[in-house]
Amino acid sequence: MDQVPGDHGRGGEEVAVSSVPPRTKAGRASPGGRAPYPFAAIVAQEEMLRALLIAAVDGSVGGVLVLGDRGTGKSTAVRALAALLPPMKAVAGCRFGCDPADAAALCADCRARGRLKAIEAPVPVVDLPLGATEDRVAGALDIERALADGVKAFEPGLLARAHRGFLYIDEVNLLEDHLVDLLLDVAASGENLVEREGISIRHPARFVLVGSGNPEEGELRPQLLDRFGLCVEVRTPMDVPTRIEVIRRRDAYERDHAAFCAAWEKEQAKLRRRILAARAHIGQVAVPDAALERAATLCLALGTDGLRGELTLIRAARALAALEGRTSVGDAELRAVASPALRHRLRRNPLDETSSGARVERAVAELFGP
Repeated sequence: MDQVPGDHGRGGEEVAVSSVPPRTKAGRASPGGRAPYPFAAIVAQEEMLRALLIAAVDGSVGGVLVLGDRGTGKSTAVRALAALLPPMKAVAGCRFGCDPADAAALCADCRARGRLKAIEAPVPVVDLPLGATEDRVAGALDIERALADGVKAFEPGLLARAHRGFLYIDEVNLLEDHLVDLLLDVAASGENLVEREGISIRHPARFVLVGSGNPEEGELRPQLLDRFGLCVEVRTPMDVPTRIEVIRRRDAYERDHAAFCAAWEKEQAKLRRRILAARAHIGQVAVPDAALERAATLCLALGTDGLRGELTLIRAARALAALEGRTSVGDAELRAVASPALRHRLRRNPLDETSSGARVERAVAELFGP
């Protein structure tokens, strides 16, 4: 029985953590066991693809919210990201996929070990279904082991599986309030505290939150909306050539997904190398005072609350500069990320009927020029 030193139940008993299946690439397959649609093959929707790549380079940006019409590739893009991401280093046998190079963020089990063996593991991209119970999300007592062995064993939930990866919620605007509250607590602390049936356990749960939804079906709670670093809007393509290309590629994927994915593997590999290079380079990307002043001036002009807008704007611009191989953040990067970083942070103006994205673009044009 694996023990977690330091984590005890209310009665002073040590709490076992039950084993969970290792993270494998099998979890990345789309329904029916097919490989996901290649990220590099997605047509148009440049703002959404750019935002997801930025989040893959720098998770501190704060996640991505994708809003738009049905059938515009929102879920396809998020699931395609799973197959694109380069593998990460993880502690062998750790149920939470701890980073062996980050001693401060190790779980109790890893801290109790002597030497930690590092392995390569796929970055987890975990779906959180709308109908999931709180126990399924946060984790709960393993009833089977409790009855069979008399052991109070903890069965990790979806938050544990998503640690150091991505947690994806489709139709996030329909998520139940008690799950929203749970996500807000975990997102703020980076830890998940579970207290159930006499057990109490705390484990790291740091992940990039990705949500998608149709605004016509309901709005997000402001507290959750504010937790997303970037908010992108996707729309149905309105030009014939783009629609034809979307149909052509999707039809080719449906007819022979293996051949289609193989044809795009070279582009996929190129994108992976680009992500890895950006991660290695981002620490050297300079953010001059002029860029900070531009960001602050733009947020003041738009009347955003707090300073989260400026922080997200700068972080996203720096990640984009790293992706583009640039050494400094300039106007081009700030322009590119201004709308997704700020459109969901604007106060509603009953006298201004324009969309929030249009208001950001108007302010950008006034500050940076046409």
